[in-house]
Amino acid sequence: MDAFALYRTTLAPAYQSLLDQYRICDAAIKVVGIGSVGMLCWVILMMAGEGDPLFLQVKEARASVLEPYAGGSTSSNHGQRVVNGYRQMQPSSDMFLGWTQTPRRHFFFRQLRDTKISPLVETFGRYEMDLYARWCGKALALAHARSGSAAMLSGYMGKSDALDVAIASFAKAYADQNEKDHAALKRAVGTGKVAAQFEAVR
Repeated sequence: MDAFALYRTTLAPAYQSLLDQYRICDAAIKVVGIGSVGMLCWVILMMAGEGDPLFLQVKEARASVLEPYAGGSTSSNHGQRVVNGYRQMQPSSDMFLGWTQTPRRHFFFRQLRDTKISPLVETFGRYEMDLYARWCGKALALAHARSGSAAMLSGYMGKSDALDVAIASFAKAYADQNEKDHAALKRAVGTGKVAAQFEAVR
């Protein structure tokens, strides 16, 4: 419970009072996405009363992959670095964003909300995919502009299309690598090297 008590201290006093109305009832390990393979992730069920649940996600935070190139983080806790990034980039931040640590690992907390929308990109034509990509690009650009110096970012990108080409090249290479990894996984499953459990599509 020391880690949870430390997390509580990272919240604003008003949110600490709100959190204090809840008690921990259960916890379970959550399977992470492909970008967080190997990291610990928990879901905590908290209750303030019957029919008043609060789900918190506790996710391990490690050193940024940019540190070898941009230098170490100014935050002593990698969870704090992630939380500060969220608070800067999100127009409306989660009131329960916070961080903690154990003797060997750093973590950050956030609310677990099942409100993600997954467009059926496999059904998109050229026009729909181009429009969707533009929307995503504008949303990401706005978020990153909020988290740093807009003038510095503009100066770094310049007026040429060099950055655009670099990002597009990286995206294509990343997609190609995903296809290769998936093909390798299918071969491993087919030969019995990797055990797989298939779920029926609903």
